[in-house]
Amino acid sequence: MAETNENRSSLPVDEYISHHRGNYEAFHKMSLEKPDEFWNEHANIIDWYSKWDKVLDDSNPPFFRWFTNGKLNVTYNALDRHLKSHRRNKAAFIWVGESGKEKIVTYHGLLKRVNAFAKALQDAGLKKGDKIAIYMPMIIEATVAMLGAARIGVAFTLVFSGFGANALADRITDCGAKIVVTADGANRGGKLIDLKKIVDEAVELASTVEEVIVVRNTENKVEMVEGRDYWYHEITADQNVFVEPERMDSNDALFILYTSGTTGKPKGVVHGNGGYSVWVANTLKWAFNPQEDDRWWCAADIGWVTGHSYIVFAPLLLGLTSVIYEGAINYPEPDRMWDIIERYGVNLLYTSPTAIRMLMRYGDLYPAKHDLDSLRVLGTVGEPINPAAWQWYFKTIGKSRCPIVDTYWQTETGGFIISPATQLGVGSLKPGSATFPMPGIDPVILDEAGKELGDNTKGFIAIKRPWPGLMLGLNNDPERYKSVYFSKFPGKYYNGDYAMRDSDGYYWLLGRADEVIKVSGHRIGTIEIEDALVSMKEVAESAVFGKPDAVKGEAVVAFVITKEGVTADKALIEKLKKGIRETMGPILVPDEIHFVKAVPKTRSGKIMRRVVKAVYTGQIPGDVSTLENEASVAEIQEAINILRKQSEK
Repeated sequence: MAETNENRSSLPVDEYISHHRGNYEAFHKMSLEKPDEFWNEHANIIDWYSKWDKVLDDSNPPFFRWFTNGKLNVTYNALDRHLKSHRRNKAAFIWVGESGKEKIVTYHGLLKRVNAFAKALQDAGLKKGDKIAIYMPMIIEATVAMLGAARIGVAFTLVFSGFGANALADRITDCGAKIVVTADGANRGGKLIDLKKIVDEAVELASTVEEVIVVRNTENKVEMVEGRDYWYHEITADQNVFVEPERMDSNDALFILYTSGTTGKPKGVVHGNGGYSVWVANTLKWAFNPQEDDRWWCAADIGWVTGHSYIVFAPLLLGLTSVIYEGAINYPEPDRMWDIIERYGVNLLYTSPTAIRMLMRYGDLYPAKHDLDSLRVLGTVGEPINPAAWQWYFKTIGKSRCPIVDTYWQTETGGFIISPATQLGVGSLKPGSATFPMPGIDPVILDEAGKELGDNTKGFIAIKRPWPGLMLGLNNDPERYKSVYFSKFPGKYYNGDYAMRDSDGYYWLLGRADEVIKVSGHRIGTIEIEDALVSMKEVAESAVFGKPDAVKGEAVVAFVITKEGVTADKALIEKLKKGIRETMGPILVPDEIHFVKAVPKTRSGKIMRRVVKAVYTGQIPGDVSTLENEASVAEIQEAINILRKQSEK
């Protein structure tokens, strides 16, 4: 691994966590050895109209079906049942706008809104089995649209509001959405984004849309098409309606969420009502151990699976109070995140390593201005967190007393699959490791031929058996589902990631399998070299890839973002190379190090290394619909141009 011996050592956490793994090990063992008994018990985290005939139907692999013939409604579990208890007037969401505006919605108030929207969908002629698309900023109405659709059995696809018209149209067309729900605009970094205009362009490209519902959010002027476009506040004006929740089968579709690959059209991941709900509710409970009075902030966007699972469904199923923020976490000042934590008494924070590294660049001054003592657990999501960022998060933000729940999962897995389980007892934490599998998860590390590898050997991570959160399949594409996820290692779910299990049983995620490079016969994940670079005090972020080399097979190329105030020059390049030589060995020293102000990332914060490599090699980068900042590509190109000019001299 790239980290130093000091960084790799286990860090104990305070008495909040049991300092032994007995509870966890017994729990996990039972989930694998007696899965029917285990899930019969833990499926009762939600209420069912009628129980299932069978816990797992594996008669048609890899199309696994959980809690077959069980009947439920997700919105009943997220809302109605809480009104029968003390949670009736408890805040479900505390919404905070970039301007400082706030809105608090109770469970009672949220149910009112959901019923009104569900009735509006019914009045538009929608029924169980239909589809809608949601293209919304981070506002309460986005959650209402999701829940309102689920209440009447309408599956939704929620499209991240940073996508353009073509990407939105592709998703509308693939799922056959009859209605698009959007807002007039969104606020981001002090700028207004005209969402309605983008929707108008997308609808022109998609033939299935019959209506567009528009929420007033930013009050910008928009064009409304008569007979097609309707104001949300007008069609939901009657808040005193009740819509009976549709009794859904456990394996009916709840939502379709599109995830992009390096090639081909986006994959429409389908999640069901039953297994997915059981999984996300249990994994949030096991990993973060939320308490009744806690305030939970998942600082992601609702447009990604993290937002679906851990802003909307899991917190509401557990009856928690969640913070929702519309805006950039470093606007108007770099302490916006810390200000919100102090102002609203956030106890459980869940954010991305990208956000942590970005906020690290501003130094310790900004978090030091705020009282962060309310924090009890810190979480990360999106990509492996490098040890330097882990340490800063743990020491500077958590004051060395908050365990870090480093979660590993994917859109396809529904929820966490490898993560510390603070409720069950995880013992010690290792910076950069996602620790242990969640109950029900049976991972294995394999070589290219599918042979199981021992401890401390890098390979491909796969999962031996299904779990309740596993997707039902890909929308309209069963063959692609089988080929992408179950063909490389027959009988096992292939994650597409490179990983290692150490001798203590901790799992280390080393990046996407297609981002592994082979230097002088040594296979290594690009993230390991990136970790080594970021562990140096001058570096904020890095993106690494391999270029063809006649002698070594591949040579390392690194693009580096320095911290504020650092001089990026030849002396720093030599210092960074020396650091890699000392920590990782001479064969992994980058042939080239380039300094840039930004690297290409997805809108969910993952570094798009394949885009960096494609620009460098002059190739087509494939699907870039999730690219956050097009200027970052120009940054890479400019660095390459400088290199080539220098080589011509």
